Amino acid sequence: MFNQLKIAVLIPCHNEEVSIAKVVSDFRQVLPDAAIYVFDNNSSDNTVSAARSTGAMVRHETQQGKGHVVRRMFRDIDADFYLMVDGDDTYDASLAPEMIKLAMSGPYDLVNCIRRETGDAAYRGGHRFGNQLLTGVVRQIFGNRILDMLSGYKVFSRRFVKSFPALSTGFDIETELTVHTLELSMPAAHISGEYRGRAEGSESKLRTYRDGWRILMLIIRLVRHERPMVFFGVLAGLLVALALLLIWPVIATYLDTGLVPRFPTAFLAMGIMLLASLSVFTGTILDTVTRGRKELRMLTYLQYPPPVFVPNAFADSAAILSADKTALSAGNDDLLGQMWRFGLVGVVGYIVNAGLVELLVLNMGPLRAQMLAFPAAVTVTWWLNRRFTFGASHHAMHHEWLRYVLANMLGWSANNGAYLWMIFSVPLAYQHPALAVAVGSLAGMVLNFSASRLIVFKKTRQA
Repeated sequence: MFNQLKIAVLIPCHNEEVSIAKVVSDFRQVLPDAAIYVFDNNSSDNTVSAARSTGAMVRHETQQGKGHVVRRMFRDIDADFYLMVDGDDTYDASLAPEMIKLAMSGPYDLVNCIRRETGDAAYRGGHRFGNQLLTGVVRQIFGNRILDMLSGYKVFSRRFVKSFPALSTGFDIETELTVHTLELSMPAAHISGEYRGRAEGSESKLRTYRDGWRILMLIIRLVRHERPMVFFGVLAGLLVALALLLIWPVIATYLDTGLVPRFPTAFLAMGIMLLASLSVFTGTILDTVTRGRKELRMLTYLQYPPPVFVPNAFADSAAILSADKTALSAGNDDLLGQMWRFGLVGVVGYIVNAGLVELLVLNMGPLRAQMLAFPAAVTVTWWLNRRFTFGASHHAMHHEWLRYVLANMLGWSANNGAYLWMIFSVPLAYQHPALAVAVGSLAGMVLNFSASRLIVFKKTRQA
């Protein structure tokens, strides 16, 4: 079936002498007509000799980092389909023919393998949570058509590879690949495959916190480049909120006395408001520039012919996960509804929080009153979100409650920080703490929604 196709198996490697020979042999067995390339990235062990011993074509990239290697692979190799896989023998090679058949049946420019763990050692500590969090962030911002963004097992079409700019240098290249797919609305499909632990003596090159931070920073940069109106709009909103918080005591004093004794604060608030206006103008201008860049990338993408099309009813019905289709269709439809219901629950939480504070403030003071009222409001909103907003997760109830409490701690600093600032800076808020509670609740709600949706109430996807 693949005799007339040029298929390239691309294996980026750095110190994989333990596993690379097996990886090359496994893919040679399932794709005998494919050209197998091993791109060595400054290995200090016997990776190169092990790869050559199995007949792989070995190339070298001296700039350290997976992003540099992927850029070199995409530039140098010409093929109809490109199968990229890590050289650590954690993926199932037998899935490769089905992935290529699926790519041809669409045809699809990207087929992504969703990892299904087959052992406790498959994911290192923190990797599972980091993958879910970062993939969830990208899905929320750029679109929800890609699952398991950080999977290292993918099939690309020629027009995908030759239109991909490849600007990243490290493991954040996986994020850039995903955003490229979403921004050009490329046809994409998923297939589920086993993901096993590394062989004994093999060590992961992914650094949980360092590379996680780099990926998060890349996401922020991509939002700035690809969604400038969103990025600078949020920045403008924060600046406006800060300006209003600064100017509120000045306005309250003016309304009470007719005087403006705090001119420096007034000038500072005015300057921050001007910065907010400049941020809006910047976002508007860059949004036009981004549109032009996107049109140019689309024209480059369209210069190349589409992938070979071979109808395959089995691939369309069996290889694409039905659960993914449900998730993709339901995700867009229900997001706004969840936001609306979460907002209503937040209002109820505010009423509980503010009511308890007002009841307790005379006997306990505003700080200790908030220490009791805040946990009570968290418990009430957890139950309401579980019942009405997101539905119960697959976790046990007490585990889900603990996760919800931990998720709320992400918004705790913003919530209580704003509360304390209002209490100590605005006399009216000290006398009526409900005003300070309103500001704090608004500050924490955005963080709470994202964490609750992605971490606490996320449903298990069935394979």
